[in-house]
Amino acid sequence: MKTIERQFVSLPSPTAKRNGAGYMPTQGLYYTPKGERPKTAFIATHYNVDFSEHYMGELMASRGYGFLGWNTRYRGAEQHFNLEHALIDIGVGVRSLREEAGVEKIVLLGNSGGGSLMAAYQSQATEPNLQPLLGAPLQDAVGDLLPCDLYLSINAHPGRPEVLTDWFDPSVTDEFDPTSVDPSLDMYNPENGPPYSPEFVKRYRSAQVARNHRITAWTLTELERLQAAGNFDRTFNLARTWADLRYLDGNLDPNDREVGVCYLGPPKFFNYSPFGIGATNTVRTWLSMWSLEYSQCRAVPHLKRIKIPSLVMQSTQDVGVFPVDAHTIHDNLASQDKTLIFLPGDHYMEKPDTARDDMADRVANWLDDQDA
Repeated sequence: MKTIERQFVSLPSPTAKRNGAGYMPTQGLYYTPKGERPKTAFIATHYNVDFSEHYMGELMASRGYGFLGWNTRYRGAEQHFNLEHALIDIGVGVRSLREEAGVEKIVLLGNSGGGSLMAAYQSQATEPNLQPLLGAPLQDAVGDLLPCDLYLSINAHPGRPEVLTDWFDPSVTDEFDPTSVDPSLDMYNPENGPPYSPEFVKRYRSAQVARNHRITAWTLTELERLQAAGNFDRTFNLARTWADLRYLDGNLDPNDREVGVCYLGPPKFFNYSPFGIGATNTVRTWLSMWSLEYSQCRAVPHLKRIKIPSLVMQSTQDVGVFPVDAHTIHDNLASQDKTLIFLPGDHYMEKPDTARDDMADRVANWLDDQDA
């Protein structure tokens, strides 16, 4: 394997300059084989998770490729997320690879939540389609994104609104009281299961969607109230987002996962803790990222515009992303050259010990096939 170098990259964005304290809005680490300027490189970005030290960085650089673990201005700031500016920030990283690093072929790597984000980027770069949020005019820079050459999805959700809704606890009866419970919709009520009956599953899933719509309705009403008072936005909290039936019932979307856990541990405990996704939002962030009705962070419409060669990889022991998600992503890609691979491993490919290297080898083989 090659010796690895990594370079810190920090740049201004067309819609965000250098902060007064000194830091740039976009930052990341660029991994390369020592002394080389790879012609093929990856860029990986998430909605809010810091991907600068993504586990695939050194693995792909050691196999001869460049890898930019890239962060937008929203790293660690999920509650302020805005898709338009995130795409602009990703574009800064893509342009840096093209114009500064001399990369000829760029691979968009969408891992976990980043799958739909990178799909949205390529979609907008190829066929501009982003709609203004609440009528605000779009920035010119979001219409000037450079498209990429390959799309790679790794253990990805089909969208932020979808994953939040799938994990929602629909038994919440009062969004401002995290202890409120409708026992008839409580997956942790032993009278309901597991296993869960088809009738309960159908009612539960419908109630999860209804909860998303209720929150959207509240945000729209609240925004009107705020604007009438001269306010621009406000924060609010979201409770109980570790309640996917699949955590406790392995018969639903079966794979090789450990049943009875979520990513953080015991799902019931964390469902009643403040450590869920979307725990804090602004009204506008809810509409931009989480709302089934308003968010443009849903992957399917974007995947239908992606025609570049694509690889979808899904681990078989993932407790939060399931075979149905991988099939949804693969089936909706417009590319005629697309591949779906299932391989052993958990969500972060920490187990088995060979999982990450196996994944990296398969990605490298796929790239070799593209060059053949």
